[in-house]
Amino acid sequence: MAPQERTVVVTGFGPFREHDVNASWVAVQELNKLGLGEDIQLLVYEIPVEYQKVKELVPTIWKEHQPRIVVHVGVSGVANAVTLEQCGKNHGYMGLDNVCSAPGSHCCVEGGPACLDSTIDMENVRQTVQAAGLHVELSVSHDAGRYLCDYAYYTSLYFGKGMTAFIHVPPLGKPYTALELAQALQAIIWAMLEQLNSSA
Repeated sequence: MAPQERTVVVTGFGPFREHDVNASWVAVQELNKLGLGEDIQLLVYEIPVEYQKVKELVPTIWKEHQPRIVVHVGVSGVANAVTLEQCGKNHGYMGLDNVCSAPGSHCCVEGGPACLDSTIDMENVRQTVQAAGLHVELSVSHDAGRYLCDYAYYTSLYFGKGMTAFIHVPPLGKPYTALELAQALQAIIWAMLEQLNSSA
């Protein structure tokens, strides 16, 4: 079955550690209010900060919706820019999640490649969005952090055959509001879809 060309799934994470309110999920909820235009069906999910939940939910999203793209959003306590992650890593997951658990193998997919790259050229997306005059700083990273963000990203890249993106946002008010983050997400996703459509 062909991917649903008009369906985009965007996820945010629930609370964890010092992040009682997770900026990623707040931003995704704001994005859901803005939408992605009449032609695109936007579906949003909140993912618990638990490895087992990620392992169950991410493949289910791909199987049930067969979206054009899945965009995962997470919060980074050290970021002050919106960060586009180019790749996900398979190994090194030792940090405990919200239920004090970690993968027994310390990896996402046993036997999978050490690193998976997104089909999307994140530097190209960054340049496109910044050139459009968005007043939010963007950066590109090749290390999503070896915690639940990276774990979800790799898992999604694996099951989505690269048609996945991960975006790290700073905590709310440091320096952006939820609406500013949502507007940035909207512009970024539009740029990603444009890139995918032009290369199709």
